[in-house]
Amino acid sequence: MVGGLPHRVLRDLAKKYGPIMHLQLGEVSLVVVTTPNMAKQVLKTHDLAFASRPRLLASEIVLYNCTDIAFSPYGDYWRQMRKICVLEVLSGKNVRSFSSIRQDETLRLVEFFRSSSSGFNVADIFPSLKFLHVLSGMKGKIMYLHHKVDTTVENVINEHKKNLVIGKTNGELGGEDLIDVLLRLMEDGDLQFPITNDNIKAIVYDMFSTGTETTSTIIDWAMVEMIKNSSILFKAQAEVREAFRGKETFDENNVEELKYLKLIVKETLRIHPPLPLILPRECREEVDIDGYTIPSKTKLIVNVWAIGRDPKYWDDAESFKPERFEQSSVDFAGNNFEFLPFGSGRKICPGISFGLANAYLPLANLLYHFDWKLPPDIKSSDLDMTESDGASCTRKSNLHLIMTPYQPSQE
Repeated sequence: MVGGLPHRVLRDLAKKYGPIMHLQLGEVSLVVVTTPNMAKQVLKTHDLAFASRPRLLASEIVLYNCTDIAFSPYGDYWRQMRKICVLEVLSGKNVRSFSSIRQDETLRLVEFFRSSSSGFNVADIFPSLKFLHVLSGMKGKIMYLHHKVDTTVENVINEHKKNLVIGKTNGELGGEDLIDVLLRLMEDGDLQFPITNDNIKAIVYDMFSTGTETTSTIIDWAMVEMIKNSSILFKAQAEVREAFRGKETFDENNVEELKYLKLIVKETLRIHPPLPLILPRECREEVDIDGYTIPSKTKLIVNVWAIGRDPKYWDDAESFKPERFEQSSVDFAGNNFEFLPFGSGRKICPGISFGLANAYLPLANLLYHFDWKLPPDIKSSDLDMTESDGASCTRKSNLHLIMTPYQPSQE
């Protein structure tokens, strides 16, 4: 395992030892699942048995004793907080209500590119939260990072409290934002588990870290795959420019027309899932899986990166082919176990719609407003597709492109 990318090393081990493996890592007993059938066993058939999370040093410190959603142990508190976030923030209605904000931010992005005289670095525009990648370090480093985040979020919460006292809302459109919602519920006092400042910080950290990471990962990989496959890039641009022909502006309602762009995002998530190893789970009780007895407290990892590249389920699995989804009913909902970029079961990512909405509109704008190419001294075959060594499946090398503003009047 030392020196290799875990999802790749575990895929190679599974080829030798089978679809369900047991690893003893010091005092930690770990089971790794690497096929759709085994994933279905642990994420659906025995979902309740594997619904909890292990308590990790980093998550306990950074996430205020695991009082967020992603790493909170399965139970009443987790159900309460997940329900709040799904109903108050991540519902389809609420995600749509933020569309004008996403549109404004995307237009700012386009104007930034227009004002740039040279190429740009995707990592500068969609920065992943790099400190997520070093949380496996020493406790002192984790504490230092936690203190920086804590101070920032504490200041934001205090500002929200002051605004609420004077009757001012904090949402971009005059309504409540996430912190307003949590502060309101804190004051109401009707919850089974009263919300504290630390709980709010943990939830905010969850929302922004996972949302930013997912969006930046999708956009970066989608762009690099299109640059490597020029026919895909040209087809996507043609679709976007035809759909938006004659329109001064376009919004998320227009993006719904972009069928091929959505296929590109789907294929990006298949071959480059944001979390190649979905967040670890912990067995709550002894359970039998395909003849193997899994003891209570055993940690579980599902290698969704390996599953998405399994040649038994995907034709030409290592190639980027958005068209493979054209006549397919496979989706992100966690019921197709050969395709699990957001997990499945009770612990499936609750922000799927939010993350995808934050990716579709920027990608559509990038494809519409600009023509893209590599610097003269770089060939598409030279692009480094190596993933970074971290929890998320980002690229190790940043993507540098040259853009030319598109002029519709030239057609």
